[in-house]
Amino acid sequence: QVQLVESGGGLVQAGGSLRLSCAASTSIFSVNAMGWYRQFPGKQRELVASISSLARTNYLDSVKGRFTISRDNDKNTVYLQMNNLKPEDTAVYYCNIVPLGADPKWGQGTQVTVFF
Repeated sequence: QVQLVESGGGLVQAGGSLRLSCAASTSIFSVNAMGWYRQFPGKQRELVASISSLARTNYLDSVKGRFTISRDNDKNTVYLQMNNLKPEDTAVYYCNIVPLGADPKWGQGTQVTVFF
């Protein structure tokens, strides 16, 4: 059974930082690239950052230089360090495999709200 549990979101002032965590079930974590996605109200989820099983990373242009994705293979956990947050980063953040499967299962996500 696929399990994804995101945490670490919150309310932060622009310019601040948050660190998101995602605990994933071993069945998906050990063999897949993992990513952080975000969803704005009324929009589809977009891939923000990804990290391969060998720690190769990719980022959405708008977050390059501000966000850092990492993974701890021993803990089946993927992290997203978010610095210099902007109001336009406000969204619900989810983790999942990359690329997504045909019928992806999602966790509850974690809300990030950035205010001026």
